[in-house]
Amino acid sequence: VTLWLKKIYGNQPIPQYEVNARTVDILYELAECNEARDRDVSLLIEDMKQKAAEYEAEANYLQGLLAESLDLSLSSLSSEGTSYLNVLVNSAMTLETKDTSLTSFFCAINDMTSELYATESKNREMELELSNIRKKLTAALMLEKQLEEDLKKTEELMEVEKAKADSRSQNMKFLKDKSEDLKIRIKAAEEQLAATGLDQSLTHESLVSLSQ
Repeated sequence: VTLWLKKIYGNQPIPQYEVNARTVDILYELAECNEARDRDVSLLIEDMKQKAAEYEAEANYLQGLLAESLDLSLSSLSSEGTSYLNVLVNSAMTLETKDTSLTSFFCAINDMTSELYATESKNREMELELSNIRKKLTAALMLEKQLEEDLKKTEELMEVEKAKADSRSQNMKFLKDKSEDLKIRIKAAEEQLAATGLDQSLTHESLVSLSQ
């Protein structure tokens, strides 16, 4: 840990810290992580240097090939020729071809065309499915609206029927109370007539029977 801290701070003094098992463990883990990251960065730098060397060697080879076969160099190309060359390179990179031959370009274009047709076909299927979903959604919304209207009408009808039922119930209660009152009054009248010694042959029922 001490060696690592000296390496980190260099000529600067190491800050004071409490030395115990916990702080040493933490610093040791930090040292391991730092060294592992340094190793990874070093490997990455070496890899990039190697690739750069390979690219440079390939560029020198191609430049020598152009100079030997066509007596051309990048410095001898006109601005229009350089523009065409850049377009060719960018097209090859966009199409991800292995080289700039016509065969590679045609194969890449055919592959992209096939992908385009497949994508367009998939889009048409999705548009058709979306259209069907919209139709179903519209029908569902119309049905929901109709159900809401029917429910509203049913609730209004129920309110009317409830009002009628309440009115009938009140009338029935009135008639029932009236009937009970009349029974009580009839009974009282009969008791009063019986107390006065009314002859039963003079009752309405007896007179009707006698008339018949």
